[in-house]
Amino acid sequence: MAVSSVEENRPKPSGIDELLERVREDYERIGPEQAAAEAAEGALLVDIRYAALREQDGVIPGALIVERNELEWRLDPQGSHRAPQAVSHDLRIVVICNEGYASSLAVASLHQLGLHRATDLTGGFQAWRAAGLPVTP
Repeated sequence: MAVSSVEENRPKPSGIDELLERVREDYERIGPEQAAAEAAEGALLVDIRYAALREQDGVIPGALIVERNELEWRLDPQGSHRAPQAVSHDLRIVVICNEGYASSLAVASLHQLGLHRATDLTGGFQAWRAAGLPVTP
């Protein structure tokens, strides 16, 4: 039986660990202290955790809260549903999830939208809190 060209061009299946490794090769992740310093210089911290985690653990003061399923629509500077902070493709964005996994996949998506300076926080919100950086209920 012949294999169609569509099937030949389909990417080979890989596990999530391999996918994370592959997308993280395209940018440099940052730690909590660097994220705080960049935020002080104008970078946009974006918390993509769902509401139950924010209610349980608190939030980072000044972070824009955008749940993951709305991220691309809210951060695309050309989008009709963009957040007021989404002013440029050159904006430095630091995506924060709970532990630093979902944020890496989110950054890959933002890069596809042309937000080439997007990165994520290694260890996520939990690393931020463990570093003793500000958190509000």
